[in-house]
Amino acid sequence: MRTDYERSLKKLQDKVLSMGSMVEQALILSMDAMKNRDLALADKVIKQDEKINARRFEIEEDCIHLIATQAPMASDLRVIVAVLNIIIDLERIGDHAAGNAKIAVMLGDEPPLKPLIDLPRMAEKTADMLRRSMDAFVARDAAAARKVTEDDDEIDALYDQIFRELLLFMAENPKTASRATRLIWAGHNLERSADRVTNICERVVFVVTGKQEEIGGKY
Repeated sequence: MRTDYERSLKKLQDKVLSMGSMVEQALILSMDAMKNRDLALADKVIKQDEKINARRFEIEEDCIHLIATQAPMASDLRVIVAVLNIIIDLERIGDHAAGNAKIAVMLGDEPPLKPLIDLPRMAEKTADMLRRSMDAFVARDAAAARKVTEDDDEIDALYDQIFRELLLFMAENPKTASRATRLIWAGHNLERSADRVTNICERVVFVVTGKQEEIGGKY
């Protein structure tokens, strides 16, 4: 019986990792769609968000079933509670990625204000943070989770830089306001995604230490 329970917990963790990979891919592809004006790719990311949402509810049902049938205690209960929180943050990051795919569609074939460099950097860095947070969850490594949150400052700095630069574009040429505003939205989606990764890291620390605490900077 215990072996079946442990197998169920392992399966639950694997589903969370799979969902994390789906969200990480959505972050990267949505930015590729924006950078390359690839509307077909943007549409693919938007549709993929439905699968991410479905995976969240599937995992949630699994957690409820485990709690109801196994009455988990101590560390096992902490893992399940953490998973219930982690999948909410993953689903929200997926929403932000889908939001950026929709912005790519809005931008359509409008002429670019400038080559996109910092937004892709934000997307790649946020995806890297997400991947490392999932690794820390699997390894039950609180130190690694704390380390991930340190990178949120870099994301915030990039967003500030993008925001100031796009405001300058709008001030110098009001005709750029629409495109610049949409790019600011995209930056904000990525900045919020990194904050969500920080939340996941806090859940990892909770699993390991049993303590609820806020780590990393909040924008």
